Amino acid sequence: MEELLALLKDGHSRSVEMLAAELNTSVEDIMRRMDFLERAGYIRKVVTNSPGKSCSSCSNCSSCSSGHGKKSSCSACMPDGGFKHMGQIWEVVSS
Repeated sequence: MEELLALLKDGHSRSVEMLAAELNTSVEDIMRRMDFLERAGYIRKVVTNSPGKSCSSCSNCSSCSSGHGKKSSCSACMPDGGFKHMGQIWEVVSS
């Protein structure tokens, strides 16, 4: 688990397949580990809106004027085209 968490913390984006290859294991094993880390509160899934939808929770931009109550991002915080082709995204919860 520590190796997977270290890879998730290093700031580089990786697919589940890439993580499996780096840790010399299967995609299914990585998914089980990610599920465990998520339930244990070490990581969380990132849920984003498509560009153009209103922001309701991002905190990394100055263009947001919403209440930040839900898990989504404004188009100013997202790359061009959004995250629609990136698959599932997780972030490490600060410890």
